[in-house]
Amino acid sequence: MAELTQPSMVFNDVTSVSQVDTESGADPRICLVGSLADEVETLEAAKKFNVPIVTSETGLEYVSDLSYCTYFILADFESDEFEELNKAGARLLGKPALLKYSETGVLMYTRRPVFCHVMKDIIIVFTGFRKKTEVSRLLKLVHYMGGSVKNEIKDNVTHLLAYASTGEKYQYAVTFNIPVMGEDWVHAAWAHRDEAEARADTETMAKYKLKVFQNLRIVLEGFPDEEKIQMEDLVQNNGGILTTLDDQQATHVVLEDQTVTEKPADCPPRAHVVKAEWFWTSIQMEACPDEKLHLFEETNISNIMSPRQMFSSPNTPGSRSRRRKRLRETVQHLAQDDSPSTLPSAPPASKRRSSVGDLAFLSADGSLLDDTVSTPNRLAGRCYTELDGGDQTPLSPPLVDLRQLSARQRVFHELVKTECNYVSILDAVEKVIKLPLENTSQPGGPMLDAQELRYIFGNVPPIHEVHTRMRNDLLHLAHNWTDDASIGEIILKYSTDLEKAYPPFINFFENMKEMLQKISMERPRFHAFLKIAQNKPECGRQSLQELMIRPVQRLPSMSLLINDILKHTEKTTPDHAALEQALDKIKSVMTFINDDKRKTEAKFKLFEIHNDIEMCPPNLVASHRMYMSKVDVTELSDCCSGRGDTLTLFLFNDVLEICKKKSKYNSIKSPSRANLHNFKTIKTYKHLEMMNLAHIKRIVDIRETEDCHNVFALVIRSNQELKERLFTFTLIQDDTTKSNFLKTLCRTVANIACRNDVENFLVSMDPHLLDIETSDVSLTNALSKALRFATRTGRKVSRAFSFNKSPSKLKRAVSTVMSPFGTLPQQSSMRGATSVNNLADLSLSGTPPTGGFAQPMATPTSRRRPLKHV
Repeated sequence: MAELTQPSMVFNDVTSVSQVDTESGADPRICLVGSLADEVETLEAAKKFNVPIVTSETGLEYVSDLSYCTYFILADFESDEFEELNKAGARLLGKPALLKYSETGVLMYTRRPVFCHVMKDIIIVFTGFRKKTEVSRLLKLVHYMGGSVKNEIKDNVTHLLAYASTGEKYQYAVTFNIPVMGEDWVHAAWAHRDEAEARADTETMAKYKLKVFQNLRIVLEGFPDEEKIQMEDLVQNNGGILTTLDDQQATHVVLEDQTVTEKPADCPPRAHVVKAEWFWTSIQMEACPDEKLHLFEETNISNIMSPRQMFSSPNTPGSRSRRRKRLRETVQHLAQDDSPSTLPSAPPASKRRSSVGDLAFLSADGSLLDDTVSTPNRLAGRCYTELDGGDQTPLSPPLVDLRQLSARQRVFHELVKTECNYVSILDAVEKVIKLPLENTSQPGGPMLDAQELRYIFGNVPPIHEVHTRMRNDLLHLAHNWTDDASIGEIILKYSTDLEKAYPPFINFFENMKEMLQKISMERPRFHAFLKIAQNKPECGRQSLQELMIRPVQRLPSMSLLINDILKHTEKTTPDHAALEQALDKIKSVMTFINDDKRKTEAKFKLFEIHNDIEMCPPNLVASHRMYMSKVDVTELSDCCSGRGDTLTLFLFNDVLEICKKKSKYNSIKSPSRANLHNFKTIKTYKHLEMMNLAHIKRIVDIRETEDCHNVFALVIRSNQELKERLFTFTLIQDDTTKSNFLKTLCRTVANIACRNDVENFLVSMDPHLLDIETSDVSLTNALSKALRFATRTGRKVSRAFSFNKSPSKLKRAVSTVMSPFGTLPQQSSMRGATSVNNLADLSLSGTPPTGGFAQPMATPTSRRRPLKHV
């Protein structure tokens, strides 16, 4: 084929082979193979090099011509022509590479075929691939696109091509922010090979980064069902494979370290056993962190709070007074405000009387009720803050003996404690969540933009600031208390700031909560960040939504405490008027928390409950109150209604309403006397007590035994009470399990107390430590059966002696009534009914007692008297 142009340029090659050819005097030449000879664009690009141009169908006839250094231009590297020319060692370029070189007029070539420049200047390291055929294919594609491959990862490496999200090279790349790509990235880049301006390192190609759990075989253990389902979806959406402990090829075993205390015995030998923090950190970083930083460590939680360590053995023989003393000590321990792990252990019984050092833990009456003594260790760890005047005030309330305080000072002490807890929660929101989210240099880029951050957290700083200053003043007053101290002046001092700070937050709270839920669902990184923050001690395992609701709950809590202080303040003192004004100011701010800020269903439920309870306190219906849960229980103690009674507990966000279930047949008048126009609907429940959740000091989960099931207890002590009360219940099985109810109750009690350590409100104990005997439970079950049996009996007797029947019908009904406990002899049906004086005389098995139904009716009087009993 004729030459189109003559060579008129100096050619510089970049390889030793080309340099040899150039030095030998061979001139460069371009050969357009196949259909490229007819393409005007390719022909015009070839002319820009001012070298001879030839065309050929296969190009094979020019391979052996050594008089020229021929460059073969092909339209496809997957054709037969390419394979033949490549075997012959020809210099091969693709059409996109020729077009790119034509921009500078310099024709360059390496020792490998180059089709395009999609990966030009990209240096790649492979890791994790085991199939040689797949590696060979990927390697060729990288070279065809102008990239290069290295064996070791170094500073000049631009990308890591990984098979799975694990390994030393993977961790190196994650540490030094080297992009880790999946094999799909290479195939996607090759799909753009015909585009002259295509690049593999653009932002549009970032979607081919290696998925977080790519090709990892993950086992999830110990997580709640709802959370596990969410984690399983994240694993599958991020390239992972869900498996079980039976899979010997499993790579990771993720354990919920808050509930799982021991490593499973059947863990796969090569699997990394890590904590849940590793999982959520991976989602947040969009890369798996080093497993060594999140390895699961076994802990023995029995050593954290062991009743056997706290008290002497309950099996030790002793008098009943000793058992009562042990029970009193147990309840006093549970009523402490400290974490169970910090409660002092009681000394052995033999040394209890002679130990003088143990008295340091006791109050004036020998109680372990409160932090009454300042031990050296606790004083050493106390923190101080500097006030405006230069004084230093501790960040915690003073350690005092409540028994030595007046009622007014005790309630004030409670106000100071809750204010300190509340400010610590706002500190956690600020330092643990808000500030890290504002950091623009976080791995993977910002999770929220400036507008979203302002929408979620913008109204919190004013509340945080005013309560921090109020806390400091309250603490200063608590540490320098005098009888004429004015609490109301402090509240009034900040009342204007409270009115300005709270309305913006409360008015947009529902919108903020909806936005927070939406972002958390749509952005896995943000959701993982919140899960990591939730597990930090500062947040107390509470979610951001649970922490952000505290400002809504704080003002109602403050109003209750200020009202209690007002009740114990003399009207003649100046502080009484100040407290009244402060209470009015707080209530004026609380008016912003109205019905449109709550769910309509919850409000309807509140009214429904109120209308279904006889003698229900009218203040149960309040604007800030929300219904949480309901359970049916049987009382084991004598604090509410009586042992064996069936009660219903309605849990609200600040109170616990205790009601007694009424019988359906109580107080039912005869239909002949009932006035249909004035007939009142019979209510299901009867009010017994409305308990403030702030008075619940501890919730006790009674461990399951052979005869003791679903039993729990509440340790109650109000601010005015000096003695604890113990409520014990058995949960009647329904849709709510004991664990779910206790969890909800603990979280609600922690909210009202403004505390983060939710888990410290709940302790597990054996039945005998609270003097709960299995006979009590058995007796309760027997009583429940007897009550149900007696109810059915009453229904039958009521129908038999219905007063709307005529005397003749009543006589026939009385003569034919049968005992509900068994079949009576035909001749003694009436006599048996008249001889029964007490239900306790009846056999619960259904067999009539011996001689109980065979007593003769001697006189008419004896026939009428039993009717009154019935």
